[in-house]
Amino acid sequence: MTPTYKLRIHQKVEKQLQRIPKNQQKRVVDTMRSLRDDPRPSGCVKLEEQLYRVRQGQYRIIYAVFDDEVVVVICKVARRSEDTYKNIQTLLNRAENVLNNED
Repeated sequence: MTPTYKLRIHQKVEKQLQRIPKNQQKRVVDTMRSLRDDPRPSGCVKLEEQLYRVRQGQYRIIYAVFDDEVVVVICKVARRSEDTYKNIQTLLNRAENVLNNED
């Protein structure tokens, strides 16, 4: 049986979630929570190293999976656009910072 991953959320993600309409917000949050049990669900796309992306409607959830620590860090939630996948390295750094600042 696979372990349940801890879910960590970068502080900027909370603001990003607030911009999403309430009716879609719940589905995005449910998808984020489901990553605890299955951090690499079918349909997820590996972007770089530990960084993945999963779709929820018109939104993209970009997150990092740290298997050794059994942690999933949500880095960004955004509508798909040209800017969604910019600065992938920054997102990975953001995830590592969240991981290192948490016990």
